[in-house]
Amino acid sequence: MEKLTTFLPYVDNWATCDQLVPKVFRQHHPELLPYIDRWLASEHTYILRFGIGQLMQHFLDEDFDGKYPERVAAIRSDEYYVNMMITWYFATALAKQYDAVLPYITEKRLAPWVHRMTIRKARESFRVSEEHKEFLLSQR
Repeated sequence: MEKLTTFLPYVDNWATCDQLVPKVFRQHHPELLPYIDRWLASEHTYILRFGIGQLMQHFLDEDFDGKYPERVAAIRSDEYYVNMMITWYFATALAKQYDAVLPYITEKRLAPWVHRMTIRKARESFRVSEEHKEFLLSQR
């Protein structure tokens, strides 16, 4: 973790950011959460993107908690690569935790561009049912 923390400020593109997938994180979810908190508070585009990505990769299945999408939805940024990761997070969450995250769409709790892109990406997903895709279309 020390090496990762040292490296993250040097990440300057989405490809490098998204390829950082330490396998050891899978076995240490509780220990990972304080780091994710720090990453989500960062003003550095790719550190913030990395934090959102870690929530998406590790906390949308059995370790899901409704407070996680709330944290991601609260992020407001002018950075395209941050907003795309928020979009990717919610599109994936709609595939994995549909009922829990649907209110973020129906109540329009995301930034307008993120809202529209989330619906678009979820509708393009093979993991979202046709019925859910049709409903999401009505929420644009």
